[in-house]
Amino acid sequence: MPVMGSAAKPLNSPREGGGMVHQRVADKRKEIIDSAAALFETEGYTITTMAAIARASGLAKASLYHYFASKDEILFAIHEEFIGLLISRRDQRAATGLNPEDELREVFGDVFELMDSHRGHVRVFFEHYRELPAAQQRVIRAKRDNYESWVEDTVRAGAASGSFRDVDPRLVTLALFGMANWSYQWYRSGGPLTSRQIAVHFWDYLIRGIEGPGPLASPSSWTEALVQ
Repeated sequence: MPVMGSAAKPLNSPREGGGMVHQRVADKRKEIIDSAAALFETEGYTITTMAAIARASGLAKASLYHYFASKDEILFAIHEEFIGLLISRRDQRAATGLNPEDELREVFGDVFELMDSHRGHVRVFFEHYRELPAAQQRVIRAKRDNYESWVEDTVRAGAASGSFRDVDPRLVTLALFGMANWSYQWYRSGGPLTSRQIAVHFWDYLIRGIEGPGPLASPSSWTEALVQ
């Protein structure tokens, strides 16, 4: 199975320019992706049919195949769009010169804000990666690993500059994504805190911890483990 689908695209109308047709197709594909992500979130990937996706997208089932050849292809498009949004946000900040602390805050912010704007994408990305065909898994894994490596490099840069303690960048990265990525299970828009406010709280807990001004109450064996 190819990484990108080979589904036939709607034929150009003689009255439409190529650019107009391309945009119309892109817009409809985006609508289908969004509809499918919402269905996969609420109904589950396995039981959602192409017919259901077509109905949610305002299409006949046969017309859906002009845009996507299979449900796998739609699933892959959702994964690509989500990781692409994270990478795009990162790249847009590249020229701003944020320090490592602020950059990590924005990583939290990106994930939480996408829970508001792309909730279905978030759940699909974290729950349905294994349903992707092997070739498509490799594409997504490469992009995900690249993004995680960049976060590790950000932590490493913070430690080198003295902003952070001498920490294990990989463990910090895993802790960050462990805090952020699981949050779609409980986060709901319209709660007492906005997604951005929660992101800032999580960032503060990661960077500054929750220890009070008094002495650390951890068992001595735990304290010793930290310095071994």
